[in-house]
This record gives sequence, structure tokens and C-alpha cells, in this order.
Amino acid sequence: MGLGIAIAFTLAFSVTNGFHDAANAIATLVATRGARPAQAVVLSSVFNVIGALVLGTAVADTIAGIVTVDSKSAVAVIGSGVLGAVLWNLFTWWRGLPSSSGHALVGGLVGSALADAGVSAVHWGGFKHGQPIGVVGVLVALAISPVLGLLFGYGLTRLSKRALHRATRRIRTPVRAAEWVMSAALSLSHGANDAQKSMGVIAGMLVATGHLHSFSVPLWVKLACAAAMTLGTAMGGWRIVRTIGRRIFHLTPVDALASQSASTAVIFGASLLGAPVSTSHVVSSSVIGVGTGRRRTGHIRWTIVRSMAIAWLLTLPAAGAVGAATLLVWNAIA
Repeated sequence: MGLGIAIAFTLAFSVTNGFHDAANAIATLVATRGARPAQAVVLSSVFNVIGALVLGTAVADTIAGIVTVDSKSAVAVIGSGVLGAVLWNLFTWWRGLPSSSGHALVGGLVGSALADAGVSAVHWGGFKHGQPIGVVGVLVALAISPVLGLLFGYGLTRLSKRALHRATRRIRTPVRAAEWVMSAALSLSHGANDAQKSMGVIAGMLVATGHLHSFSVPLWVKLACAAAMTLGTAMGGWRIVRTIGRRIFHLTPVDALASQSASTAVIFGASLLGAPVSTSHVVSSSVIGVGTGRRRTGHIRWTIVRSMAIAWLLTLPAAGAVGAATLLVWNAIA
């Protein structure tokens, strides 16, 4: 009973991840009218599934090692932590803020683990053989990736200004075609990174309850998480699409292509390293990088950026607090 509820919460997290983070993969494509919303959703959904199924489970391994609780309390702790992340995702989606589902998941898991057994229940970790492990490793990856997104976005924009300064209107068609390609690649990398977070949570619970003898991700878990994320993507995260695509600054197709390319490079590389990163943070930061590279900084709506930054900073403690409170309710009911 408890395991089934916890798995349901995890799949709900994948749904919120779909309309929360996957929206970022199509935001610039839709904002620059490179594709209609329905086309973009189908494109993102297909490549999210492919990424979730074929690009390994390195991120799932990392997520599964965040908490080290007793097997008897593992389902309650993990289920409560995931529910904390879901509730925070719903709140920030309602506010139209592109906060991090990855941050929310880590915060929720850590908060519920601390409430259950204190600091000993958390695997603080760091890095091992270049791969992030535990909370510290995950947080470092989550902190570095937006900086890389900003720098890559800025650099690609400066290069495109030099390369295309004499370009005519004929460049629009190949640029829009390239937008489709990079949006697909961004969705692929998102599926490889974000869907694996839910896979790692479910596989960890299956190991703790004796349903798996060693950590691995069964095919049905991959399919269920990919399908849940696809459902979330199909539902759309249009509030977040508007924030990323239109409210930070007005994107051109070349801007969108630079942002997509920068984000894909960062997220795909992180997925191969097993580093859980935030698609929201990387895409948002790459858009800001593009804006600073192509225009004067006065064109960027810094009030929107400030609101996003506040949401980023609040996500870990807020999701942690909700995860801890949810565990108390879970234990009281159980």
C-alpha cells in the first residue's frame, strides 16, 4: 500500500516535471513562432521519451544515493520527500516561475530524511571519480550548470553576431529549421536527465523494500516515468513558456537557436556525467546570457530575473520544509 502510494507520488512528480521543466525545451521555439504550440509539444514529448529510454541511468544512480534511511522507513521518507517536491512544483508553476524540479526533489528528500533520523539519514557525499555523489555533489552540479548556460549563451551569441552581421532575410529559413533540431536535442537531453530523477527514486524504493536485489532501473519504471513526463509535457506549461520566451526579453530566432544550443550542450554533458541539473535554470540562464550578448542589459527585464532568482533560492528550503511536514502527516496516518 505505502509503496504504491509513494510510486504514485513519484509519477505525479514526473508529470509536474513535464509541464514545469519540459516547457523550457519548447519555450524559445514557440516564442519565436518557429513552431505552433501543438507541434512543439509533440516534438518535445517524442524526444523526451527517447532520452529517458536510451541514454543510460547515470543520473538515476546519483539521485538514488541522496538519502540513506532504514529500509523500514524508506518508503515513507522517500514518498514524503517526493510529495514535497510536487507541491512546490505546483506552487511555482501557478506563479509562472521557472524554478528547478531537481532542486525541489533534493530539498524534499533531504527535508523528510532529516525529519526521520537527523543528519545521519542524508548522504552528503561530494565527487567520486569525477561523478557527483550525495547531496553536495548534486548541489554543486545544480549550481555550476546555470553559470555554464549563461556563459555558453553569451559566447554563442557573440559568435553569431560576427558570423551573421551581413546575413540577409534568407537566413531565416535555415535558422528556423535549426531551431527545430536543437529543440528536439534539448528535449532529448531533458528526458535523459530529468526523467531519470524519478527512475532513481522508484528504483531506490524497490531496492529498500526487497523487490530488487541490487540497484537497477526496470523497463516498466523507465516506461512509466517517460509516459508520466510526456503527459505533463502534453498538458503544457504555458505560464513558464511565456516567462522564458517573452518576459525576460524579446527573443529573435537567432537568439532562440543560441539559447537552445547552449542549454543542450550543458544538459547533455551533465547527463553523461550522472549530474542531475535543472533544465529550468540552464535554459533561463542561457536566455539571460543571450540577452547580455546581443543587446544592452537594459533590454532584459531584471525584475523578472530577480523573481526567478528568489524562487531558485527558496526552492531547497521550502521543498524541504514541505517534505518534513508531509512525513509527519504520513507517519500519523500510518
